[in-house]
Amino acid sequence: MKILSEILLKPVNTEKLNQQEKLDRYGFYVQRTANKLQIRKAVEEMYGVTVASVNTIRYAGKNKSRITRSGIITGKKNAYKKAIVTLRKGEKIDFYSNI
Repeated sequence: MKILSEILLKPVNTEKLNQQEKLDRYGFYVQRTANKLQIRKAVEEMYGVTVASVNTIRYAGKNKSRITRSGIITGKKNAYKKAIVTLRKGEKIDFYSNI
């Protein structure tokens, strides 16, 4: 079993997810091998909140190429997994309180 602090990589801070904070939803980049139960347990332990539901999204890595003087350089972006966590009504996570 993975250590819970390693499951959550970082919070997602996008304009669309900032609007969903009113609905008590928060996004996190998570380990690709983590399941919903591990994500739920990690969020509850780290932030001291109660999780109502967890939705996950897996993104495939994309091939990228660019043309330079020395020729075409090809590479690949990493694949990642994102979790949308819905909290119980009235609970909040404050990411900026530690700054």
